[in-house]
Amino acid sequence: MFFFLLAGRGAAGSDPWPQDSGARGMFQFRAISGLSCAGCAGAGGMRVVGRGAAGSSTQDKTTFAAAAGGTETYLTKTGGEMSDYEQESDYGFIFKVSGPLVVADNMSGAAMYELVRVGHYKLVGEIIKLEGDTASIQVYEDTSGLTVGDPVLRKKQPLSVELGPGIMGTIFDGIQRPLEHIFQDSGDVYVPKGVDIPCLTRDVRWTFTPSAVIKEGMPVTGGDVMGIVYENEIIHSHKIIVPPNVYGTVTKIHTTGTDGQETFLVDDVVMEVYNESQDKTHYLTLSHFWPVRRPRPITEKLPGNVPLITGLRVIDGLFPSVLGGTCAVPGAFGCGKTVISQSLSKFSNSDVIVYVGCGERGNEMAEVLCDFPELTMTIKDKESGAEKEVGIMKRTTLVANTSNMPVAAREASIYTGITLAEYFRDQGMNVSMMGDSTSRWAEALREISGRLGEMPADSGYPAYLGARLAAFYERAGRVSCLGSPDREGTVTVVGAVSPPGGDFSDPVTAATLSIVQVFWGLDKKLAQRKHFPSLNWLISYTKYMQVLEPYFNNMDPRYSYLRNQARNILQQEDNLSEIVQLVGKESLSEDQKVVMEVAKLIREDFLAQNAFTEHDYTCPLPKTVGMLSLIVNFYDMCQKAIADSPSDQKLTYAHIKTSLAPILQKIIDSKYVDPKSSTTDMARGYAEIAEEMKREFQNLQDGM
Repeated sequence: MFFFLLAGRGAAGSDPWPQDSGARGMFQFRAISGLSCAGCAGAGGMRVVGRGAAGSSTQDKTTFAAAAGGTETYLTKTGGEMSDYEQESDYGFIFKVSGPLVVADNMSGAAMYELVRVGHYKLVGEIIKLEGDTASIQVYEDTSGLTVGDPVLRKKQPLSVELGPGIMGTIFDGIQRPLEHIFQDSGDVYVPKGVDIPCLTRDVRWTFTPSAVIKEGMPVTGGDVMGIVYENEIIHSHKIIVPPNVYGTVTKIHTTGTDGQETFLVDDVVMEVYNESQDKTHYLTLSHFWPVRRPRPITEKLPGNVPLITGLRVIDGLFPSVLGGTCAVPGAFGCGKTVISQSLSKFSNSDVIVYVGCGERGNEMAEVLCDFPELTMTIKDKESGAEKEVGIMKRTTLVANTSNMPVAAREASIYTGITLAEYFRDQGMNVSMMGDSTSRWAEALREISGRLGEMPADSGYPAYLGARLAAFYERAGRVSCLGSPDREGTVTVVGAVSPPGGDFSDPVTAATLSIVQVFWGLDKKLAQRKHFPSLNWLISYTKYMQVLEPYFNNMDPRYSYLRNQARNILQQEDNLSEIVQLVGKESLSEDQKVVMEVAKLIREDFLAQNAFTEHDYTCPLPKTVGMLSLIVNFYDMCQKAIADSPSDQKLTYAHIKTSLAPILQKIIDSKYVDPKSSTTDMARGYAEIAEEMKREFQNLQDGM
């Protein structure tokens, strides 16, 4: 099939053709194989589209488009023969448009999940269903303006992301287009249709240090470290690794860039590898592409053994996760899911943070962009060894796909985020990926599934919802990385879930809970009482406690006991609260009154945490364990004093509270310890309070 274009000179003063075309004031004829043309310039311009016979000339391939009325004209011209990607067999034609779903015919030979460019705007799309000669495509951009008969160009490759230096500190959209560069190029606050710019900056030069181990003539395989690049103060050893699907013999190692300079651009070749079996030379650059739906290969999956430190006492103290764990944070609107995700991004013990805003409000991503550049973390200078403050944005990358962006791109943003996380994991780093929120992704799956006419399952979600969620969460974990030298890395996935009305029986929440190992359930009632983090300690759980006990017990041998005792106190309080509501607190025995008072102490002074104060915005693990130890010791001593008191002079909790008021106040004030204090100072302070408390209880019992 061929399309003909007759383009005439437009209104006075408008000249749509280039100066060197030799066609000024005349009609010019061309035929483009499998491609129709868009628009004519200016009032009076003429557009004629028809179908011609095979064999029409294809030598001149000037493309031309203009806005209606001639207000905006742009031209692109490519000389020479038609490229491989523009052969007639590579084009299909739009048969149907239904929101983000486009059905194209003449698509024989297309593959599932193949990348396509849809329409004259070349919108990015992905084939998600094949039936006969037709392909169903989910388009990751706004489809308004597409018409039946518009071309669909097959790219013969899957949707991929570019992995290399320059990812940190950048904000991408769902298909890894850098939003800041798009704004600089277009000047528009909205992403223009079909914009196609490099994922990584092409004009930044990087200092590449080749590996001392790899020499010319040596064999290399996927995952081997070719060298390192200094990216910033935090990522000072960005490892450049051989792509997992490349192997062979090193024929040349480049010490200078293509232009002869000592520094390299991301496109500059750093190593040449010859594959004898394929008789092919691979030219390896600082970056490479990887399909987002394919997990990056590993040597071995390992069990986690180090906790993810979040800075939130309720999580670190009662429901910890491991580095490489899977966590779900379900909660209704306003419960604080985003605040927990942001707290993890700011204060966790991860090397790299990938924050994916999937279908959530744009102001939340704006808040992240405003807050993160101002936040700093303390690191040791590589050369001097002195401590210095650096911005945490240098260890963070954002994938922004807000609620007003095309719904199909939500799926792409989740896969883009996890692929970026796996890339840094393969360098031996601990990566945390925050997905906010997976419910929006599930809603996108439901919409696309409905437009495909698939049989709906529970609440209209597709039957494969659980399989998609499992495939995503299973890409987390602690692994032994591919290649040499030996290294281990982790990807921790924290997925926020937004069940409608806070109903945890929602299909997305239920499917997520069947997969993840840690459940941080947020409670609407706690949020309404302004108890934050509003994490319900009665329904939340972690399955990692057994593997983490050696780590915590190494820090404090009584940690397991402290945690279990605190949870028992909270559970007893819940059981007694019904009695208190019916007959009042005075009907309780003295030991039960201790339970109620200490549970209140745990709830209000240990579990509740104000993220906007100098002393409580984060809580290091030694402070968490120290506070928990004081509270549980106070409970144990109260119960012992009451049990040991003589029956004729039974000790009451009211008497203990009055006699030990200063000690009780010190326990409450222990949360005001500066989180920046040294571990030694914290331990000394808590030990002094514990000793004083022990003496006061002894004096109380001796005085009876």
